[in-house]
Amino acid sequence: MTSPGTGRATRATRASSSSSSEGAGPLPEGLERFQSPGKGRGLRALRRFAVGELLFSCPAYACVLTVNERGNHCERCFARKEGLSRCGRCKQAFYCNVECQKEDWPMHKLECSAMCVFGQNWNPSETVRLTARILAKQKTHPERTESEKLLSVEDFESHLDQLDNEKMELIQNDISALHHFYSKHMEYPENAALVVLFAQVNCNGFTIEDEELSHLGSAIFPDVALMNHSCCPNVIVTYKGTVAEVRAVQEIEPGDEVFTSYIDLLYPTEDRNDRLRDSYFFTCGCRECITKEKDKDKLEIRKLNEPPSAEVIRDMIKYARNVIEEFRRAKHYKSPSELLEICELSLDKMGSVFAESNVYMLHMMYQAMGVCLYTQDWEGALRYGQKIIKPYSKHYPLFSLNVASMWLKLGRLYLGLENKAAGTKALKKAIAIMEIAHGKDHPYVIEIKKELEAH
Repeated sequence: MTSPGTGRATRATRASSSSSSEGAGPLPEGLERFQSPGKGRGLRALRRFAVGELLFSCPAYACVLTVNERGNHCERCFARKEGLSRCGRCKQAFYCNVECQKEDWPMHKLECSAMCVFGQNWNPSETVRLTARILAKQKTHPERTESEKLLSVEDFESHLDQLDNEKMELIQNDISALHHFYSKHMEYPENAALVVLFAQVNCNGFTIEDEELSHLGSAIFPDVALMNHSCCPNVIVTYKGTVAEVRAVQEIEPGDEVFTSYIDLLYPTEDRNDRLRDSYFFTCGCRECITKEKDKDKLEIRKLNEPPSAEVIRDMIKYARNVIEEFRRAKHYKSPSELLEICELSLDKMGSVFAESNVYMLHMMYQAMGVCLYTQDWEGALRYGQKIIKPYSKHYPLFSLNVASMWLKLGRLYLGLENKAAGTKALKKAIAIMEIAHGKDHPYVIEIKKELEAH
């Protein structure tokens, strides 16, 4: 039950002008690192790239599988398969084969004995787990890695001088957890260096998701972090196991800067920039943010005999933002039926002012759909999905992973409910987007085509 699209390449670096890519080996062909006016360092195309073309790929410098996916995915390569072998000692890490297990041991050993000692009380956050792996990697690989051809981990921006007291307190909590859970195999730098590293991870970490945008884990992809943000991105980042792949979703000409999106693009300009300022400490100046041309549709008001006043609309937007935040917190402690009630009550209240295509309505419908999927109420999930898909296709850019994943969910729901025609049509729409975003040979694309053939 994640919020829509919170995790593709949702993080990247806002960089200072220092440092070059010396010692990084051959750079990706047709690309160069450069000083982007007003943005610090960035990535620029030296040749034309067609829609769907792979610009470059980047193996994870460090990655960690989320605890909830243990047993479903290999801890080392993130492959999804049946019959994984488990670690004989902790019994909590699973692998494709002996090779994956051996390759992962330098990282898994950081956790293996601690998991045995702490048992159920072993619960460091994913950020803490990822940071522990970065520290271990820096110790064993002090030289530049394959993931750092354009940008090294050491050169990540930390924005330390812009962190408020709350963010600094969270970092100190993470440092305490690192010391608490990782002692046997770790040598710690001093506290000041750990503060910088956690700040860098918070600003430059990526969330890896599967084809339905379910959370698989977290990773550091230094070269991918070089790209600056735009709300009209010309590339998209997808994942093949623990390798990030960057593909063009618009025609890119020689001299064009390569832009990705750090955030979910569903929301109106003000909300997007609030998120960018809070997480990445800048305001976007892209065409979409200057013209705000999609905002009117995204904030569509119901057609009523008496149009609501500006004040009523403003109050309802404030309510919508609050209920989104309330739901985010409630997911940690409320039952599915209580969560569904929050969704239904908020949709009812917002629906007195907002049209169904309004993004705040769509957000709560998406959450309601997630609850229905979790409780296996397939008809309920389908009803919400059917309302979401058309406005999603309008509000999101072409070749959006959010739209692809919604078509995919709908297709699987239709087929599960034995509506073969609608299921086939929806899966084909998902494939059309994913062939551009993921590439035609991606395991997810091949898997969905097999699903189609089976029906």
